[in-house]
Amino acid sequence: MKIFNDFYSYLSKITSIDKIYYYLIFNTIILFIIFIGIRKLIRFFVSKRTTGRKEFLLTQSLLILSNVLEVICIIFIWDDYIKSLMTLVSVITAAMTIALKDIILNFFCGIYIKIKKPFKVEDRIIIDDLKGDVMNISSLDFEILEISNEDSHGQSTGVVISIPNSFIFSKPLKNITKGFKYVWDEITIKVTLDCDLAKNKQEIYKIVNNIETIKSIPKKMKDQVDSLNNSNRIYFNQYNPIIYTKIVDSHVELTVRYLMHPKKSRYIESVIWNKIYTSYKEGTINLFVG
Repeated sequence: MKIFNDFYSYLSKITSIDKIYYYLIFNTIILFIIFIGIRKLIRFFVSKRTTGRKEFLLTQSLLILSNVLEVICIIFIWDDYIKSLMTLVSVITAAMTIALKDIILNFFCGIYIKIKKPFKVEDRIIIDDLKGDVMNISSLDFEILEISNEDSHGQSTGVVISIPNSFIFSKPLKNITKGFKYVWDEITIKVTLDCDLAKNKQEIYKIVNNIETIKSIPKKMKDQVDSLNNSNRIYFNQYNPIIYTKIVDSHVELTVRYLMHPKKSRYIESVIWNKIYTSYKEGTINLFVG
């Protein structure tokens, strides 16, 4: 259009920069605007067709595809002028590498996360004393929904924490749900020293083994461990709940060890204690009250 051509000519006169570069920059800006609209349309149509985790995964895949197409279009626009810009770009890149080294490091760490997958969305992780469930993984950082600091199986606090991707190389990473879904948890129950220990243990076994969210897990866990043994040396001798005994001063500590899903820890613990209290009131468990 003549009005744009005149405008580019005017800018060229006052800046001594060839007007063709203004033309290329203008086309690039238009391209960015078009792809912003495309990404909004992707989110709109995907939200209409699916929900939940499928919506998230489909949206992320289509957005990555749109980013690739955007880069290809930019290359086509600047193709004839890329070589002449290489020297300038090299100088600018060197300066930016120094100024933006953290951003560049986070970007390449993001590529590592996507390829190596030390964790994925919905995994529960602990990194640099930050604990939570992974919500999103982007090019520069990842977000976790924080869980309480009481233990690794705590409940969500509702706080979202953004963590730079470079933390995976500079900080220890613990993935609680990688490999298999279930982890060991323990509850210590104090009973009197003169109680019928066998009877108390039998009642506790009965309580734990009758909880639906516990009794189906040992077989699932064994199947998962067996499937992982092809690539990892993982062995467990015991999958069913077990009680360990320890005499402490004037009472006996019975530590119940059982498998459970890490995100259900507090619920399962509450169910067990409610049933133990009921048994105590009925006289079938002799709790030590000190």
